[in-house]
Amino acid sequence: MRTTRTTLTITALGVAAMMLTGCSASEGAASEADAAATTGPADELRLGYFANVTHAPALVGLEEGLFADALGETKLSTQVFNAGPAAIEALSAGAIDATYIGPNPSINTFIQSRGVSAHIVAGAATGGAALVVREGIDSVDDLEGTTLATPQLGNTQDVALRSWLADEGFETDTTGGGDVHVTPTENAQALTLFQQGGIDGAWLPEPWVSRLVVDAGAHVLVDEADLWEDGAFPTTVLLVRAEFLAEHPETVEALLEGHVASVAWLDEHADEAPAVINAALEAETGKPLADAVITRALEHVTFSVDPHAETFETLVKNGLAAGTQKDGSIDGLFDLRLLNGLLETDGEEPVSAGGLGEE
Repeated sequence: MRTTRTTLTITALGVAAMMLTGCSASEGAASEADAAATTGPADELRLGYFANVTHAPALVGLEEGLFADALGETKLSTQVFNAGPAAIEALSAGAIDATYIGPNPSINTFIQSRGVSAHIVAGAATGGAALVVREGIDSVDDLEGTTLATPQLGNTQDVALRSWLADEGFETDTTGGGDVHVTPTENAQALTLFQQGGIDGAWLPEPWVSRLVVDAGAHVLVDEADLWEDGAFPTTVLLVRAEFLAEHPETVEALLEGHVASVAWLDEHADEAPAVINAALEAETGKPLADAVITRALEHVTFSVDPHAETFETLVKNGLAAGTQKDGSIDGLFDLRLLNGLLETDGEEPVSAGGLGEE
């Protein structure tokens, strides 16, 4: 099986326009997906992911050949994104078939398309996100007037920061105004700006939290795990285009086989994981992480196929509070039937859709 890796760049303006105008994903896809007959395994699966530690199941699945083993004759092509809204734009345009992504962009596309765009078919990672800040910011009160970065407008960390700031009494807006200025910035650029004094902090996923801490002298002001019961909140899920799922369930099941195998590998090979993840990151970014960075990052992330569907109603509320999504129903967002079939075969407990879809 051939694997092709490319990088897709989407302009921030285009993404913002898509999110704030409610541009739908695949007009009419609901009826097509419902009526589509199974056409057998797909000739090609186009998969998106990010070069982040929170996307380690994708990185390991590629690096260890676990997707290749599961997909057999199906060609796998990959595209790398900086954050979720850009991946959603590609998914909505039909440029990719599935993607590892944060929960909030998954919610956005489902609501904006009235439930016809895509379904979450598995969880991938929990934890691994935090607000890191410069020296001199030691409490919430010190944030007024500061400039904080997030990976992209409307991505999961952007929503988390904006909703948390609202809870703390600060006003923000999607153009960078308000009591605290939130500036969506690519992760690598956020690190550079922080080192240059151009921003005061950032709410980021791993390994960027650890990079700012280890490489740039930042400290953690808010660990997002502290904001959730038992510290469990979804950072990464596996999202599949609805039409592709309806037409090629065998291929999606094969993707899930590789995904389940990758999560199991991470659990069983903790000593080897840093080197394997680093090799994949180096292949995408041209430079491996320092040992101290990847070690710290992995200490804050848990890998699991459970999407923690019970948290998604709260995530919807957070997106509304942040002003980055429309109100709407997420009933039907999850389709965990293929995943639970695989888990049953392996003698594992099924995961729950939390009343928000099939399981």
